[in-house]
Amino acid sequence: MSILTVLELLPLIGAVVIGFGPKNNSKLVKQIALTTSLVVAILSLWMWSQFDTSKLGFQFVESRTWISAFNIKYAVGIDGMALALIVMSTVLVPIVFLAGWNESENGRFGVKTFYILMLVLETLMIGVFAATDLFLFYVIFEAMLIPVYFLIGGYGRGERAAAALKFLLYSLFGGLLMLAALIGTYIISTNQSGGTFDITQLSQLTIDSATQNWLFLGFFIAFAIKAPLWPLHTWLPTAARSSSAGVATLLLGVLDKVGTYGMIRFCMTLFPDATRTFTPAIITLAVISILYGAFLAIGQRDINSLISFTSISHFGFITLGIFAMTTQGNSGATLYMLNHGFSTAALFLTAGWMIKRRNSSTIADFGGLQRVTPILAWTFFIAGLSSLALPGLSSFVSEFLVLVGTYTRYPVAAVLGTFGVILAALYILIPVQKSLHGPTTSGNENLLDLNKREIIAIAPVIALIVALGIYPKPALDLI
Repeated sequence: MSILTVLELLPLIGAVVIGFGPKNNSKLVKQIALTTSLVVAILSLWMWSQFDTSKLGFQFVESRTWISAFNIKYAVGIDGMALALIVMSTVLVPIVFLAGWNESENGRFGVKTFYILMLVLETLMIGVFAATDLFLFYVIFEAMLIPVYFLIGGYGRGERAAAALKFLLYSLFGGLLMLAALIGTYIISTNQSGGTFDITQLSQLTIDSATQNWLFLGFFIAFAIKAPLWPLHTWLPTAARSSSAGVATLLLGVLDKVGTYGMIRFCMTLFPDATRTFTPAIITLAVISILYGAFLAIGQRDINSLISFTSISHFGFITLGIFAMTTQGNSGATLYMLNHGFSTAALFLTAGWMIKRRNSSTIADFGGLQRVTPILAWTFFIAGLSSLALPGLSSFVSEFLVLVGTYTRYPVAAVLGTFGVILAALYILIPVQKSLHGPTTSGNENLLDLNKREIIAIAPVIALIVALGIYPKPALDLI
């Protein structure tokens, strides 16, 4: 059994223990969930230490027959990119549990259900990055919708039911297109090699250009919705605004990365000719996403909506780096996925604490927090600086690599994308000025600063943002 399977099973075991545990002991439920997630995070870090960066191909491989009639297997394995995203996911889950210790209390389904859903989601997040069988990847890709739907609809705020339904419908539409393309790919493999879903064997198929184009579009649209890329992004601001802080962190910090990960792992690998055909159009969409997300972020009054539109801009940078098809651009895009996960986590978690204390998500209501809650204010400020890619913080390295890698092949797109860096200063520094500085807004005088639990939760995230900004070499070597 591969350690990847162990990592997938542990959260499920934790969920089962919680399910059979006492109904009314919320503290014990939280402790079991936190302990389980910490064990998974430690094991994933140990797996990183055992990973050999000098080897090509997948490591920690396991393959077992699942549905023999169609040659479908439970097949897992990871390369450096998948490992980086799995470690990011497993590290963020205990941080989310600790930071949002009480965010499940007022949910529709109760505390036990919240942590069962979160642990099941952790299993699926690990599995989707580890799957090397295309059918297995598709099943997990679709299965992730179930816990996220109930987490948004059951534990969110505001228009949570509508937001959950919108998220589900968009994702199901993309999943149906992927299923059609998956079936088409399998039929071609049946004619050429007896039928397989193994991604290494599928990458060796001979597919004519017209067929490649249709299959590519089926996968790409599904991944563009998940990413999200303009104009398929409209579900994201509603979902982020309506989710609890922890769910929003995993939604934008981890689940959205499945889209950009899929572009590299499947679109570019299985359909190289179609990738080259559609690259100019995708580069254009990426630049539009960068500028569109940045412009709309500047005008947002709701803090969660602000963060969601900044993410649309950031995913534009990631997509730009992927389809620039240069070593620098692709390395920068993959590193950007990792860095964006941590910077978004810092933003959403601190925003969640601000909303909980003020009982409002309107940016103007947080005036003068620097005087009243200095630790909370500085945490939000550092997270914001990372989001705008300040040199010395993690996002700068990845954004710089993306722009340099893009400029060597698409100089106009790189120059236009650079305007997103300028706009980022506006959409971060304006809300920082409104919420942290100036006169203290009425109602903020007695707000409490971060407590010890919250400081312990956010400290590793801030440390990683600084460490990856100063010394990104370990992550880049892995990628």
